[in-house]
Amino acid sequence: MSPPTIKINSINPSQPVDSFEEICEEIDTLLLSRYPLKPVIYDSSSSSIVSSPPSNSTSSSFRDYTSSLTPPRVIKFYQEQHEKQTVSSVKEKRNQFSSLNHAKMSVWDALELLNTLVDNSDPDTELSQIEHCLQTSEALRKDGQPRWLILTGLIHDLGKLLFFYGAEGQWDVVGDTFPVGCAFSPSIIFPEFFKNNPDYSNSKYNTLYGIYEPNCGLDNVLMSYGHDEYMYQVVKNYLPPEANYIIRYHSFYAQHRENGYSHLMNKYDHEMMKWVKIFNPFDLYSKSDDPPNIQELKSYYIELINEYFPEEICW
Repeated sequence: MSPPTIKINSINPSQPVDSFEEICEEIDTLLLSRYPLKPVIYDSSSSSIVSSPPSNSTSSSFRDYTSSLTPPRVIKFYQEQHEKQTVSSVKEKRNQFSSLNHAKMSVWDALELLNTLVDNSDPDTELSQIEHCLQTSEALRKDGQPRWLILTGLIHDLGKLLFFYGAEGQWDVVGDTFPVGCAFSPSIIFPEFFKNNPDYSNSKYNTLYGIYEPNCGLDNVLMSYGHDEYMYQVVKNYLPPEANYIIRYHSFYAQHRENGYSHLMNKYDHEMMKWVKIFNPFDLYSKSDDPPNIQELKSYYIELINEYFPEEICW
């Protein structure tokens, strides 16, 4: 049975959307302070793209959320996330959302849906959700990146629609992702909060490899559930492998910034992770208060979307 076609404005989230938007923005700000702007340069002999951070970044002007200044609700968010993301809960979430039976709509309609449902209460910018997405994609476009990567920038956060499709809270939608089923790396933000996670003291899960084999590959690893995994399931049959990999692991900061889980990665992961590292500066540092012109850009991006996606896809 096909999922219902969802019209814009037809979904009523069970939780306040302003608090969801605020936590998303404050997590981004925390990441900006944790990972200051640095160039991302790859040797051309590695066949990867040489890239530079977006020139319009205003990261230095954002509030500094160092550990002592992190807002209490962000600390509370990570505390809840770290306590509730377990092997059991991840398997449950995968089973719940992998059927993609919540909606059937175009990618552009999904952008407009997220834009409509999430109120902007960001104290650092007045931009809408579509404008946030377009800033990332436009930064990639101006840098001369390939079309599939520009599209990835446009859609990589669309999995946040999960919040309105039955997620329990914010902890199973946003925030850094990390493996479950093995020891939690100290490279994960606020690692002390894992002490109240049931898997932390489970001898089956609390060793270096846990339930996994050395270099088993991330495709065989259960990652904490959120918008990354959900969006990967939505688009995996339409996009190049590199784009799918970026979408699936772009919040995996413990690896692509900290190298905390290289012992689980295989050769394929090491080859693909370079794309996540190329993408990350455009994701993290492209936000500014200079809004893109949606109407001028819409035709370009609808054409780009149609290059890879059918008129409607399942969500």
